[in-house]
Amino acid sequence: MVINVVSNHLEELARKYALKAIEADRKGLRETAIANYKRAIEILSKIVKLYPNSPFIRVYVSKIREYQERVRYLEGQAVSYETTDLYTYGDLLDVDELIVREKPKITWNDIVDIDEAKRAIKDAIVYPIRRPDLFPLGWPRGILLFGPPGCGKTLLATAVANEIDAVFIHVDAASIMSKWLGEAEKNVAKLFRRSREIAKQGKPVIIFIDEVDALLGVHYNEVGGEIRVRNQFLQEMDGLRSKTLRLHLYVIAATNKPWKLDEAFIRRFQKRIYVKPPDFTARLQLFKYYTRGLKLSDDIDFRELARLTEGYSASDIKDICLDAQIKVVRELFEKHGGVGTPRPISMQDFLEVISKRKPSISSRLLKAYEEWFRAYGAV
Repeated sequence: MVINVVSNHLEELARKYALKAIEADRKGLRETAIANYKRAIEILSKIVKLYPNSPFIRVYVSKIREYQERVRYLEGQAVSYETTDLYTYGDLLDVDELIVREKPKITWNDIVDIDEAKRAIKDAIVYPIRRPDLFPLGWPRGILLFGPPGCGKTLLATAVANEIDAVFIHVDAASIMSKWLGEAEKNVAKLFRRSREIAKQGKPVIIFIDEVDALLGVHYNEVGGEIRVRNQFLQEMDGLRSKTLRLHLYVIAATNKPWKLDEAFIRRFQKRIYVKPPDFTARLQLFKYYTRGLKLSDDIDFRELARLTEGYSASDIKDICLDAQIKVVRELFEKHGGVGTPRPISMQDFLEVISKRKPSISSRLLKAYEEWFRAYGAV
């Protein structure tokens, strides 16, 4: 608690001096502006040193550099400086810029495994949109997708957005953690306010938060802004669960590190879905799916490839197929100068590629996911 009070005080102090500097700068009070810029730089540098793991760190470093450049200009050490960013201090996020206008053409058919996760998302989103009258108690508004990298979390979110023709708002820490000090929680409020406006027009809305742990995870040393952002998110998500609000507005969050999330935040997600690495059957399907456009020799044994890749992610398997393709293309260039067509990819090509490519997921990490799922899973 003491740490939070100190960090919050430092952040507010830095903001105060920055605003004073900008105001003096705008009025042409050069010496006053320089003094306040330097004070803001000093405090921000202290925050960076005390809280190096804060998701706000890039914001602070950016402001330090910006103020340093402005000071050099005011002291006559720089020839010119663009002041537009300084004088628009306080501008908020433009939510419409986060709307994905042309979503990738991903459908359920493109996701050849993780059937349990697909079923849970259909229950929570697709069916309530098609027949809201069948859900007098409402429906889940928050869905947390967790699991190893490369197993399809983002694909799932994109596929459901296409399935229901939703407005898809893609959010990450960088877009929320405003470049203006102290504005991040206002960005959260604006994000949800704009999303509600769209949903009230009858259009489903999905707010997809990628790497949610970077935005809303709990860290040992936290800056005040992180806590305010998390509290604002909790407040907004509580509003979505109102029994009188039957808008089709959903928050889907994805994380590779679910154990970093605050318990209060976890509870706001009625569905907490483990997107697992593919099992044998799924790996078999993945190899067939990713090689469907490739020229293969008759000796390809898909079952053996699936057996050899236990513990590999869907992304790993795609990369194996890509490497096998590159292998025969490289051979064509090295032996024939790129003239003609590559030979069919053989089983031996795949075996050589697999021998050089280890799974990206460790057994220790898989155990951690299983333990977290046993404690918090809600499918």
